[in-house]
Parts: sequence; C-alpha cells; structure tokens
Amino acid sequence: MANHMNAAPAGKSLLGGAMIIAGTTVGAGMFSLPVVSAGMWFGYSLMVLIGIWFIMLMSGLLLLETNLHFEPGASFDTLTRHTLGRFWRIVSGASITFVLYILTYAYISGGSSIVNHSLTNLGIVLPQSLAALVFAVVLAAVVLASTKAVDRITTVMLGGMVITFFMAVGNLLIEVEPAKLFIPDGHNSFAPYLWAALPFGLASFGYHGNVPSLVKYYGKSPSKIVAAIFSGTFLALVIYICWLVATMGNISRSDFVPIIAEGGNMGVLVSALQQVIASDWLNSMLTLFANLAVASSFLGVTLGLFDYLADLFGFDDSLKGRTKTALVTFVPPAVMGMLFPNGFLVAIGFAALAACIWAVIVPALMAYRVRQLHPSGCGFKVPGGTPLILLVIVFGIVTGACHLLAMANLLPVYG
Repeated sequence: MANHMNAAPAGKSLLGGAMIIAGTTVGAGMFSLPVVSAGMWFGYSLMVLIGIWFIMLMSGLLLLETNLHFEPGASFDTLTRHTLGRFWRIVSGASITFVLYILTYAYISGGSSIVNHSLTNLGIVLPQSLAALVFAVVLAAVVLASTKAVDRITTVMLGGMVITFFMAVGNLLIEVEPAKLFIPDGHNSFAPYLWAALPFGLASFGYHGNVPSLVKYYGKSPSKIVAAIFSGTFLALVIYICWLVATMGNISRSDFVPIIAEGGNMGVLVSALQQVIASDWLNSMLTLFANLAVASSFLGVTLGLFDYLADLFGFDDSLKGRTKTALVTFVPPAVMGMLFPNGFLVAIGFAALAACIWAVIVPALMAYRVRQLHPSGCGFKVPGGTPLILLVIVFGIVTGACHLLAMANLLPVYG
C-alpha cells in the first residue's frame, strides 16, 4: 500500500473523467425508471432519485478513499482482498459476476424488444426470441473482434445518444402537460409504492467499477477524481429527471398499467411515447436513441464481463482463446434472452440486489476498515465520519430487503 500522493498526469481533462462516469451510468436502465416509478409518480420519484444519487455518490467517494491507499491500477478485487479479507472478496466477486451476467441478459431482453419495435415500423415481424438472438450475435461479434472496436463504436454511439436524446426528449418536454405531472389520475395512493422502486433507482447509478480506472487515469489526484465523479453522476441525475418529466408529463399514470402488464420492456414504453409525438422524424429519433442506449450499455457491460472471465479461466488473447471467452460470456444470457424475452425489469431488479453488496455495502465497509488501519489517512477523507458510513450501509441493506420483499409480493407494486 502506498500513502504518498502523486500529481495528476498532465493533459487529463476533467471532462474525460466525467464522461466516463456519465457514460457508464446512463444507459438502457433508464427505460425502467418511469415504469417502476409510476406508482409513486413524479413528486416522490424526484425525491427518491436525489436521495439515491447522494448515497451512491458517497459510496463511490468511500471507494475512492480506499483506492487512494493503493497504487494506481489496483483492481476492485485487490482492494477487497487487502482490506476485508477472503470472505468479502468472494462475496464481492460473486456479486460483480452476477451483476454483469444479469445485466447482459437484461440488455438482450431490452435490445430484442426495441429491435422488434424498430423492425415492426419497417413492416418486418420477428418472434421476440429470434430478435434476442439477432441482437446478441451482432453485438457479441463486436466484443469478440477487439477492445478497440468496442471503444470506437461506443464513442460513436455515445455521441449519437446525446444528439438523439435531446432531439426526441426536447420535443417531449415542450409537450409536457403539468396536470399529468402534478395531478395524476388513478387512485391517490403514492408513498407505499416508493419502497419497491428503490432497487431500480440504485441500479441507475452504478458507476463504481470505474473508480479504480479513474485513479489509474488521473493518478493520485483526489480533487480531480471527486470532481469527475460528482460531475458525471450529477449529469446522469439531470438526464433522469428530464426523462421522468418527459415520460410522466406525456403519459398519464393510468396509461402505465398496460405498459407494466406487458413486462415494462423498452419497446412497449417507446411505443407509448410515440403515440404522443406527432412527428415521424422525432419518432425515429426516439427509436434510434433507444437502440443506441441499449447497444452501448450491452457493449460496456459485456466487455467488462468478457475481460473478467478471460482472467478467471486463464483464456489467452488468441482467436481460439477469445472464442472460448465469448462462448462463456454470451451463450448463457443469450439462451435466457431467447427463453424469457420479456425479463428486462426483473433482471434490472436482480442486478440492483447484487449491486447493493458490491457498490454500496462493500465500499462503506472498506472505507471503515482502511480508517482503522491508517488513522493518519491518505490526504483524502470523505466527510461525515462513521455516521455517513452507517447511513450508506443501512441504505444498501434496506434497498436489498425491498427487492426481496417486492419479489415475495410483500410490498405494494403498481399495476
């Protein structure tokens, strides 16, 4: 472990780090937010999102505090092993693997839904299971090709996402009906639905795997890394709020019931929004944004899973080795996507359950342990002391419990 602080490498812009965080955070998962927030509607959704953003920001900074006690380049696995020992290393590793696999399945499900929706507009009708296979095979080929291919394609996709998002959502924001946002129809019970929505909010702020990457990118320059994490996550928060205003201000609360009944998948939500937008061109922008969002999310998650499994099984970087890794990476979630094509919301919920452990509870425990091992600190300490660490841990436990209770039908779920 190293305790000295290095200057940030020259030429590393704050914008670059903030975009890494925002690009990781914002993706296909945002399509679940209006659907799972329909019960508590806009006021409570706004309050919950801001609260979750704050907690996930703090857990990321607690992870950074731990990371700065190690040399740049130390992985999440290294941090866990040295601070919490073998048990938490196994728990954390298992939860990360589960999150990556379940998100790969979620994005195949969401991708097949939006691909099918797009093809239907062109007069082509595919079975959902076949659409899932097509989506998985095409994007798996990109990951199999090389990391550079993923990097270049994802960069183009992120640019396209930003343009199409603001074109489509900008128009939806102009069309917002305040009455739909603030005086929703349907029965007047809102707060009870808050609890079941918590895990989906947590899943929408999952950037923690990038914190060690930022330490490697900037060196031991905490002020710059903190600014990048804050800026990136705050941009994501603003985008999510705009998205909730655009969706809830155009689709009435009762109209979310049939969307939820159809599994709340991406294509169903986009289809409902397109009935509001009069322009075919803007409809195309919304569809293109949805396709880019799910494709970039899929590439980002599967590249991480691909590299993790290659390291775990010792597969080399030859064509034969990469093919073996690709089979282990893509076949299980692709089969799941074909068998259960409408599992997008369920999968995002399970990803949140595992993320409660590795993105919330484990970073807080590591920071607590590091403060015991190094009372003098490393030049950076998250304010709030032990009470903040306890708050983060309690949030992780409560959110995980909410998912399990909702699965057991012990919490009210709208629709």
